[in-house]
Amino acid sequence: MPRWVLHLDLDSFFASAEQLTRPTLRGRPVLVGGLGPRGIVAGASGEAKVSGARSAMPMGQARRLCPHATALPPRTALYRVLSERFFGVVRAWAPVLEQIAYDETFAEPEALADAEADDVRAFAEKLRAEVRAVTGLAVSVGAGSGKQVAKIASGLAKPDGVHVVAQGGERALLDPLPVRALWGIGPVAEATLHRSGVETVAALAAMDATDVTALLGTAVGTGLHRLARGLDDRPLVERGEAKQVSAETTFDEDLSDMTAVRAAVAELAEGAHRRLVASHRAARTVSVKIRSASFGTTSRAETHPDATTDLATLTDTAQRLAVAALPDAGVRLVGVSFSGLTSAVQEALFPGTPEPVAAAPTVEVQDAEPEPPPSREWRTGDDVAHTEHGHGWVQGSGHGRVTVRFETASTGPGRARTFAADDPALARADPVASLS
Repeated sequence: MPRWVLHLDLDSFFASAEQLTRPTLRGRPVLVGGLGPRGIVAGASGEAKVSGARSAMPMGQARRLCPHATALPPRTALYRVLSERFFGVVRAWAPVLEQIAYDETFAEPEALADAEADDVRAFAEKLRAEVRAVTGLAVSVGAGSGKQVAKIASGLAKPDGVHVVAQGGERALLDPLPVRALWGIGPVAEATLHRSGVETVAALAAMDATDVTALLGTAVGTGLHRLARGLDDRPLVERGEAKQVSAETTFDEDLSDMTAVRAAVAELAEGAHRRLVASHRAARTVSVKIRSASFGTTSRAETHPDATTDLATLTDTAQRLAVAALPDAGVRLVGVSFSGLTSAVQEALFPGTPEPVAAAPTVEVQDAEPEPPPSREWRTGDDVAHTEHGHGWVQGSGHGRVTVRFETASTGPGRARTFAADDPALARADPVASLS
């Protein structure tokens, strides 16, 4: 009986979400990520990718490659809602999913058991249409006999398409590809294979299995050899609950003041705490990671006798651990995580109370979910509500003025207006409101 696995991947998810809710940006290059000198691109629109910009690239480099791009900070709350809508649609068509990321999943719909390739294509097109109708976003779908082939096929389907690899067509797809294209082959395995003259998937498939395991080890080599020959019977596995919640950030400028470090840790602990509470669990273990200006990394952890959701207790622990881990040089990165998660909460009799934290200089974080800036300071990309003009977003600010473009997903391109930065008619708004 033919097996059909689908791989669904929302196209340029973060940037597409911005273009969806900010119609002026549609058809224009958009970069999403940290805006400071150490910022990293989290997502790039198709228009920006044409210029060479891509995810995981330093934002400064991406902006040099694509100088006309609009750069925006991420809006995690918006992406979370769109992701939930996406998975809600897909799960209605295929109850068992293997979620890879916010915007990416494998599915094995029961309706496709023993289906022909044309039926699979029709199914995928209908699913794509429903995803667009519910989310407003484009999704590319790859289909094949296993996860490896489906994943490669979805890449060939981009942007906004479907690519079906017919049963028996796996080798024609895989053979010309470089060995690095196979799931599980990283830089070390690639270098090992290249030293033996193996550069394509076809060359790997042609090797004797014992030679492959001699090079890569039995556990890894056996599986990779099967994948190279187009054999992939790995089942889809629903991912369990995360074992930890965390928040991490790299600073634009190294921190050298203990008060600033403690304030940053408190901010990160609050972000991780929100995720902890949202998961309806409590934590026993607090961990802190500190990276110095010289890139040395130190980690500290402490486990409480009882799981807790008390923010003061968790923050106090994180701050003490951070102080103990401070390097001699400046602090480049700080991370806070909560683990030992459980749904059974036994609050401590005497929750910890953190020492008062003195006011610290404002620190712009780049890798964590952005926090609202102080009350009347506006940043590019901030969501705004106006008593008369409705929902909009900040296009620029300075010298006591702020320019806001009023538009949402349903309005079409909106008009930009400039106000005094302290105009009482302006207020911060929930990013999710831009979906209306």
